[in-house]
Amino acid sequence: MDRDTARPEVETFPGPRAREWVEYHHESAAPSTYVYDFVWDRSAPAEGPFCTDADGNVLMDFTSHVAAAPLGYNNPKIMDDLREFDLVDPLKIAGQDFYVSGGGSPGDRLPGPAGLMDRLTAATDHYDMDMVFLSNSGAEAVENGIKIAYDESDGAKYAITFEGAFHGRTLGALSLNRSKEVYRRKFPEISGVHDVPFCDDAGCDPASCSCGFFADGVSRLRRKLDPDRGHINPEEVAYLIMEPIQGEGGYRFPSDAFMEEVAALTEEHDITLIADEIQSGVGRTGKMWASDHYPIEPDVITSAKGLRVGATISRSDVFPDEKGRLSSTWGAGDVIAALQGSLTLDAIHEHDLMDNATVRGRQFLEAMRDADHEGVVDVRGKGLMLAVEFESKELRDDVLEAALQHGLLTLACGYKVLRILPPMDVTEREIELGCELLSAAIEDAN
Repeated sequence: MDRDTARPEVETFPGPRAREWVEYHHESAAPSTYVYDFVWDRSAPAEGPFCTDADGNVLMDFTSHVAAAPLGYNNPKIMDDLREFDLVDPLKIAGQDFYVSGGGSPGDRLPGPAGLMDRLTAATDHYDMDMVFLSNSGAEAVENGIKIAYDESDGAKYAITFEGAFHGRTLGALSLNRSKEVYRRKFPEISGVHDVPFCDDAGCDPASCSCGFFADGVSRLRRKLDPDRGHINPEEVAYLIMEPIQGEGGYRFPSDAFMEEVAALTEEHDITLIADEIQSGVGRTGKMWASDHYPIEPDVITSAKGLRVGATISRSDVFPDEKGRLSSTWGAGDVIAALQGSLTLDAIHEHDLMDNATVRGRQFLEAMRDADHEGVVDVRGKGLMLAVEFESKELRDDVLEAALQHGLLTLACGYKVLRILPPMDVTEREIELGCELLSAAIEDAN
């Protein structure tokens, strides 16, 4: 496949082979959030945003596997290095009990878990973070984040989350979710979790706020934590957790006024601030962390997806000293995933992909805003974390389906929002092509 000339070609979607694979998969798979019957053929040509499905359809993937494949398919920016790695068994080690090396001394060209952790502390040193706990998933990263926050707070019992939040599907993380009700229904929850509105107007200020966070110039969070009139004792708040940019909740980009208030209150009351960067981190927004766009100072960053493993990053004074407080059999132990994560971070820096994310994201926003499509109420984003909001959920769903027939893979989020996540090295041609396909889908749906 020549990435420079490739275009989507769809005959029938889903085709008969895809249907066969889907049926086979579901013979033993538990019900879960399968979006549509896209079956990637990993033996067929694929590079960057272009891939081939089981029926030979060529598709353009602007989901990047929900940001978990930040460079798309078979990208030589990391594949050239991966090919030098001689596969061994086991490829997963008991990573909190044993160590692994590539032979020679630390600093080998093909890094493992230790090399990934070294890169992560370098990527967070502006927050004075110097310690990492690796795990298998983003939900585990969040679980470990809230565990160390409870531990560090020495018995504080409350937590603060935000309306629209999504932090994972383990029971602890579910307790913090305030997006779709189905995620939490009938599951037990951690007690003491309070929520406040999340700003969904990037231009609001305390006087003009319409999202509910500010009222009469004072934030709901400040009222809750007021030592004299509030109903939450700030000394008993173990942590505040937030996505700097909400993902599942609808790609909501907050105002500086909102973030300044969060920063001020967490500092004023010495509340541990956990930034959930699982979808927004690792360079996608044009900076390494979405937090870097705002005046907050996270005490803990949770990462995963584009990193290929889960990671809880913080300072040594926040992590517990007692060895048995954190552990996991496979934590830090997936040799290939740690290598992929390290090479991804290296590629982001070596090829200036954060700058590319900024430029190409701006290209997408300008093109789709200029198109001024009927039924589109907003086009927004930072870097390559992009969203198109429609006047109704029905129209959004119709556009998603129409885009499939044109060969463009997208994803829904929130109530009526389509999220767009191109690979971080997406080209000008590919953004232009993606906008053409999405525009055609919108026209079809209208």
